[in-house]
Amino acid sequence: MSTDDWKRQAAEQALSYVEDGMKLGLGTGSTAAKFVELLGARVRSGLNVVCVPTSEATRAQAEALNIPLTTLDETPALDLTVDGADEIDEELRLIKGGGGALLREKIVAVASDRLAIIADHTKRVDVLGRFPLPIEVVPFGLAATKRLITKLAEDSGCDGEIKLRLGSAGKPFVTDNGNRILDCAFGAIDDPEALDDALKLVPGVVESGLFLGIADIGIIAGPKGIEVLSGIEIDFEEEI
Repeated sequence: MSTDDWKRQAAEQALSYVEDGMKLGLGTGSTAAKFVELLGARVRSGLNVVCVPTSEATRAQAEALNIPLTTLDETPALDLTVDGADEIDEELRLIKGGGGALLREKIVAVASDRLAIIADHTKRVDVLGRFPLPIEVVPFGLAATKRLITKLAEDSGCDGEIKLRLGSAGKPFVTDNGNRILDCAFGAIDDPEALDDALKLVPGVVESGLFLGIADIGIIAGPKGIEVLSGIEIDFEEEI
């Protein structure tokens, strides 16, 4: 089986948690897109849900599939969000933001009763940091913000190259919120909580791609089947 197949398997498993009448958050990225695709088929078959997308790309996909959409202003409390991750460890700590939607992803996740992460086995790590950590920052004072991130990261035991993410034509990548992304190649992040606390001290940082204490379940598909990581007791009617 291919990585694409494993992503679909994880998405299919997450779909079993969706119940009629739920208010859902829809994640961003290639794995989350599998879930949105499958959800669209269920909606066509009569499933009644309303959803909040975490990016304009996900919004466009959901609209094309005629999935009913709302906003967090209209529906501030969600039942379940299903999203992907760039990395996930055994404690359900995540690195997200490879697609540049980390701020909206975190806002939607925290507004949800449950966050289910779906991923293929290549995203499973023992220690976070193999994937560069994305940090969303405001454009103003970018050099000063980068300098302070470097200093505080070093104080937290993290050292590595920090690059401004570029988009098309070599221009800076712009998030859906009009911000920039710094990709931090720190390598192993031995104390994610300390780094997360340090980044919160930087005025120009909007949000980091560290998702700590937010995910409730991880559904990871690979050659050996599906691995389920659960941080708390799951109270869905249907369990894996």
